[in-house]
Amino acid sequence: MRDLKSELMTGRMAATALEHVRSGRTPVEARPASTVILLRDAPAGMAGGPEVYLLRRQRTMAFAAGMTVFPGGRVDPADSAIAGSWSGPPPEDFAARLGCSAELAAAYVAAAVRETFEESGVLLAGPSSETVVGDTTGADWEADRVALEAGQLTFADFLQRRGLLLRADLLRAWAHWITPEFEPKRYDTAFFVAALPAGQLTRDVTSESDQVAWVRPGAAVAAVDAGETLMLPPTYLCCRDLTQYDDVAAVLAGAGDREIRTIMPTVRIDGDQAYLETT
Repeated sequence: MRDLKSELMTGRMAATALEHVRSGRTPVEARPASTVILLRDAPAGMAGGPEVYLLRRQRTMAFAAGMTVFPGGRVDPADSAIAGSWSGPPPEDFAARLGCSAELAAAYVAAAVRETFEESGVLLAGPSSETVVGDTTGADWEADRVALEAGQLTFADFLQRRGLLLRADLLRAWAHWITPEFEPKRYDTAFFVAALPAGQLTRDVTSESDQVAWVRPGAAVAAVDAGETLMLPPTYLCCRDLTQYDDVAAVLAGAGDREIRTIMPTVRIDGDQAYLETT
């Protein structure tokens, strides 16, 4: 199992870290982003805990190319305009968990729901505070998903036109990570957990990934340890944390007891070697 307290970097990441430290370059600003650890229980009769939905990013992507990730992406400025379509715990509750303002917390949650729909076809919203939309695989849903992904439709307009409420109560804050300062693209990312709603199916739809799969967290960790899968530290550690839970209900119940610290890995230079350190 990887020891992420101090891990030797190689390749492009090591070169970038060394250049950043030696040049004294000013870090770029970390942009707000959200990601959702989408979960489902394993098929009946199969032990081993819940399954998590993972995507492998295209190798041509500017950030985390070839990495296996959860659905997610950056916060859009329009994500903060969904107050009229909000249902569930107030933004202040998420702000207290994530250590940010209520306005930013609301944008984190909105981005989480929007990005999950864009990248998996799963929508954590419903016509009322007690219901969730069912099948979202129809042509009309796909047209809206594509328009959202292309920035031709705002999430607030999408919800209002369809008469939907964002179901904030279906999300639980899980972790908060900031990209290390040496990276040329940086994100201040809120991680959430959510269960796959009944009646909905994930779909391999986003152009940003070349492979998707439902995987048990323990199997995902083992694949990274064996060098078969690439993951950034936050994804790896979230998967590792999930291995202690027997089902999705236990994950959601346990989320409220987690201590959420904002973690930003740092760089330690030893000669010509760079180490990524997470404390």
